[in-house]
Amino acid sequence: MTDETSRGALPPLPKPLWARAKALAPGVALAALIAGAAAGLAAHYGAPAMLFALLIGIAFHHLSAEPNSAPGLDFASRSLLRLGVALLGLRLSFDDIARLGWAPVLSVIALVAGTIAAGLALARLTGRGSAFGTLAGGAVAICGASAALALAAVLPRARVSERDVLFVVGAVTALSTIAMVLYPILFAAMGQTPAQAGFLIGATIHDVAQVVGAGYSMSETTGDIATFVKLQRVALLPLAVLAAALCFREGTSGFALPWFLIAFVILVLLNNVLGLPEPLLEGARVLSGWLLLAAIAALGVRTSLREMFRVGPQAATVVISCTLLLLLAALGFERLIF
Repeated sequence: MTDETSRGALPPLPKPLWARAKALAPGVALAALIAGAAAGLAAHYGAPAMLFALLIGIAFHHLSAEPNSAPGLDFASRSLLRLGVALLGLRLSFDDIARLGWAPVLSVIALVAGTIAAGLALARLTGRGSAFGTLAGGAVAICGASAALALAAVLPRARVSERDVLFVVGAVTALSTIAMVLYPILFAAMGQTPAQAGFLIGATIHDVAQVVGAGYSMSETTGDIATFVKLQRVALLPLAVLAAALCFREGTSGFALPWFLIAFVILVLLNNVLGLPEPLLEGARVLSGWLLLAAIAALGVRTSLREMFRVGPQAATVVISCTLLLLLAALGFERLIF
């Protein structure tokens, strides 16, 4: 034992761990810097932070091939992504989801399953393949960019590229923002009650933030119901990820649940059974948001605009068609429920 250690100083990190952290630091710092800039722009302009992170990241694509930044960018786009998805489990409350009764719950399940099925069918019709259909359909059906990132973590990279993931994230974020503006106008013009409008907003808009924005822009009751319905969609995320992991597993050596999916379920149970303190939940929510923002920033850096445009019009057709089909189906269920 050295004199410094005996006086109570912390021992140094093991050399392999220190070397790993040193190698990852530049890329992770770049992703964090872009995430911070995106959050600042989002707060100032009232636009989605993930969209800013994606666009700023793409502008720094030239750094993706730099030896100093590449390892950290890969770590941020994979490991930080999975940790952020796992922490989403602390956002779910069984009490909130149960308040609307069984009819909306069953409707949401049908809408999510039908939208994913539509994504699969449309992807095959346009020649994009079932993996892309799962990615696009799941992002539209469940919770936008977060669902796309979660599904991308279990889909084989040979069948869904990073440019596919970025395209879907950008597309659902843009469509969700458009819907946040247009859907309240549409539903008000249709004469929907607060309960009806809340169900439709929660069942059709992709991202949670845009659901909240659209719902509370109409009324407090509409916002509350929209949030509850949206949470039901988010609650189906682990089932969708598990189904995707099972359907697209490679090889015949068996199947192991992704660690972040297990962590997601455990955190849901901990939150609902033990009743975790609100400061902890708020801290986890903020941390999850930052991790996902850094992950999308890193993904943006690693993909060029030229590569994104090579995705082709077929991909846009799948995402837009799924969005429109979800809206039409939700309008049909709304008439049956209310």
